[in-house]
Amino acid sequence: MQSGEGTSLRIVHHPRGRRLIVLMPLWLAGCDGPQSWLAPAGRGADTVAGLFWVVVPAAAVIWTVVIGLAVYAGAITPRPHSEKGASRLILWGGIVAPTATIFALMVVSLFLLRDVTGNSADLTLNARGEQWWWRLAYEDPQGRLVPVPNELRLPVGHEAEILLTANRVIHSFWAPTLGGKIDMIPGRENRMTLTPTTPGVYRGQCAEFCGEAHAQMAFPVVVMQPDAFDDWLAGQAQPARAPATEAARRGAELFLSEGCGACHTVRGTPASGEVGPDLTHVGSRLTIGAGVLETSREALIDWIAAPEVVKPGARMPGYAMLSEAELGYLADYLMGLE
Repeated sequence: MQSGEGTSLRIVHHPRGRRLIVLMPLWLAGCDGPQSWLAPAGRGADTVAGLFWVVVPAAAVIWTVVIGLAVYAGAITPRPHSEKGASRLILWGGIVAPTATIFALMVVSLFLLRDVTGNSADLTLNARGEQWWWRLAYEDPQGRLVPVPNELRLPVGHEAEILLTANRVIHSFWAPTLGGKIDMIPGRENRMTLTPTTPGVYRGQCAEFCGEAHAQMAFPVVVMQPDAFDDWLAGQAQPARAPATEAARRGAELFLSEGCGACHTVRGTPASGEVGPDLTHVGSRLTIGAGVLETSREALIDWIAAPEVVKPGARMPGYAMLSEAELGYLADYLMGLE
């Protein structure tokens, strides 16, 4: 048997080796980074990543120097040192050098903050953190607010200003591939800007623990070409389409008769509730439940029947009392709202 094969067998049969093999998939899973700010697709994230690659080598140098001095003083020359030399070390190594480093990082951060915040935005939208979903609304060219819950779409190369607040508890708005994070605080309006540079679909996430469903409070971020974005926003401003099939028509009747319109709005219909997300164009969204499920007929049926099972902490009541056919009608109606 070759030595390499023998070594491999010893690793497999050793208890620690078996544990390493069992844990390897978990380590490899961590290599996937849908929320990694080290793969920037926006001006803000690019700035943050650049600052990271400056700070880490600087910190590594400082750590090396400090550990080197400690080893030198404690192991290489373990003898009393002069009081004068110790005072110089404390002055320059413990006061001057750290102060100069912190001041330099502060200056760099202030310049980077100016670049990230920007001055004049091409697009404005409101974002309010709910429990546990995102109430987003765009300001269209006519000055109207166009609600698009749980999904952020931006034109590539254009600066967007987001006005952030929250309802009841603190959240944190974070689209890591596009920029930094900022808190959403009840009763206070914070502002941030995002300037995407690369088209694609990314992931946003609440970054402040906000309760039971915090980990499932996400949103897709779609960066589009400007013309496609303008067409999309114009379509989102339109009222809902009339049901196109008999199944969808029955679903629309059930939507109203079961009281769904008391919590949800479907523009162009009597449904005008504001407790939950606007569903006028829910069929065109990538996900439902704030990033929990990809939008499909089957996912809508599961969500309507038992939202608490799909997303623990969800405040929408379940409709498991409806028949399978009725749940299907509702899903057909909602899928047709594009």
